[in-house]
Amino acid sequence: MTEEVARRKDIIRNSIGVGVAVGAYGLSFGALGTTNGLSVLQTQLLSLLLFSGASQFAVVSIVGAGGSAVSAIASTALLGMRNGLYALRLAPLLKVRGVRRLIAAQITIDESTAMALAQEDAKDSSHASVKVGFWAAGASVYVLWNLATLIGAVGAQHIADPKQFGLDAAIPAGFAALVAPRLTSRTTRVLGFGCAIAAVAATPFVAPGVPVLIAASITLVLALVSARREGGR
Repeated sequence: MTEEVARRKDIIRNSIGVGVAVGAYGLSFGALGTTNGLSVLQTQLLSLLLFSGASQFAVVSIVGAGGSAVSAIASTALLGMRNGLYALRLAPLLKVRGVRRLIAAQITIDESTAMALAQEDAKDSSHASVKVGFWAAGASVYVLWNLATLIGAVGAQHIADPKQFGLDAAIPAGFAALVAPRLTSRTTRVLGFGCAIAAVAATPFVAPGVPVLIAASITLVLALVSARREGGR
């Protein structure tokens, strides 16, 4: 077995592990979708088409709390902005064309980006390992997340009182689980904590969904200020 083949197998194996770990949250999302007023089909379509954990949890949270469609759309748009930045970083490495660009756009998420960039090697001009990491992780998470969503959505219909199993707490728990691994520096931890306080403080006074917008707006403004300062240096 050549070194290249062995490395490719390791990447695929690790990607499947990531898919299993992330897919587990799909069970919670599927259950929460149907217990917050969405049908199994609507819940499944959110996973198939939106395919962004944080954005999906935001939609369910806002809809379940009686928020408007505008709040839900605005929240998901802000939360999904990072995926566009990922695409800018990955485009020169993946160099996809045609229909594959649409597929690549759909699976450009935190996990596929992280797996791809972890394989980047300046000596490999073809970026073969980067491509394997991206496609393997993206496909693994997509398949397992959607399968888990379906299982959770169908299973929740047979639960008389979801709160009895703690599913009412799964949305904030899901958000915390998705965000925590990204808080890798003092700056991000302080920013995350500050945004959380702002959102909680605003909750009693604004419509459902708006606290998420407030927190996201604070993050965006501070990111722009930080980028300007860095540019000035």
